[in-house]
Amino acid sequence: MSFAASVTQEARALVGDGKGRSLATIAGTWGVLLGTRMIYPVLLPYFRESYGLSLTVAGLLVTILWLGSALGQLPGGILADRYSERSMMVAGALVVAFAIGALVLSPTALALFAATALIGVGQSLYPIARITMLADIYPDRIGSALGATMATGDLGQTVFPPIASVLAAAIAWQAGIGFVAPLLVVGAVALWAALPAQADTDGGIDTLSMDTARHVLAELSRENVVFIAFILFLYILIWQAFTGLYPTYLVEEKGLASSTASLLFSLFFAVGVVVKPVAGATYDRVGLRWSLVAVLSGPVVGFAVLPLVEGFAALIAVTVVVSPMLGSGAITQSYFSDAFSEEIRGTGLGVVRTATATLGAAGPVLFGLLADRGYFDEGYWLLSGVVLVVVLLTLRLPSE
Repeated sequence: MSFAASVTQEARALVGDGKGRSLATIAGTWGVLLGTRMIYPVLLPYFRESYGLSLTVAGLLVTILWLGSALGQLPGGILADRYSERSMMVAGALVVAFAIGALVLSPTALALFAATALIGVGQSLYPIARITMLADIYPDRIGSALGATMATGDLGQTVFPPIASVLAAAIAWQAGIGFVAPLLVVGAVALWAALPAQADTDGGIDTLSMDTARHVLAELSRENVVFIAFILFLYILIWQAFTGLYPTYLVEEKGLASSTASLLFSLFFAVGVVVKPVAGATYDRVGLRWSLVAVLSGPVVGFAVLPLVEGFAALIAVTVVVSPMLGSGAITQSYFSDAFSEEIRGTGLGVVRTATATLGAAGPVLFGLLADRGYFDEGYWLLSGVVLVVVLLTLRLPSE
């Protein structure tokens, strides 16, 4: 079968039997949520100027955002197992919309941090419910469905940063993020209208008892779950360190204008729009090991040469080389969705994602510490080394 025919077949399977409406609504709102998150790196120079933040504190602000989006995923996963996934996704969108309103009114740096934490917590309610619902809708194509959804997330991350940059420069930084709140309200209404109502289930976990803990730990110890979770942690650490300060690096170290830096930042996610569906479909066909190696090899080179290149064209090339790493999420999350039994899928995903994302949230603040001490360039060489370690660990996995 030709590549074009294979893509057509996958697309028809994803949208057929009325599934397309649910997929589009889940993916569209996810795109708005991720677009909101990636507005932060673009607005960091404005936050630094308005609130007098150092690079370390600016990195801490991004860490708080990621930490909030990590800590709520375990309770979000438990609630997704026990209650309506539709309700969880709607609640997440509305909480973030409210928190953005608080953010644009923040009079002090403390208020800025508090509103940022609430945005993270709201975002944490959405991901697990999204994955478990997609696993129910697409039991045989979770990689493709999740890859398509994550590609829509990258579309939001591609489009929103330059819009935010233009609005911040033309009006104020508050406009650069405030425009998202109405979109999230619309997304919440669309989710409620498009997704089927779900009754409470007795199959999920009711309480965090010792029996519950033993059940989850038994699932975690199966096959390579812990090992893959460690690889996921390293990837999140790298990804958050890179995305959190990349626009700032381009402005302060490479001399680009903020608007130009935001375009390069958007290019990073634009490549992900293509990479993630392909990565998810590749996982469905060839398994975990080689699909991960394929998407992580480019960043080893890209991070290593980034401090050495100058000029807009060279920076475009490096950004494109690094971008395939975005496919890692579609691969690892598809693996975890397959690894856990249905009755605790949300809880198991919540444990893994909360643990890995909480630890990985240290990436931006650690990278900010290096940058404040004059080691911005060296930080990218360090990232290259860590990605190389991830690739070598991945090669130890058994072939499927």
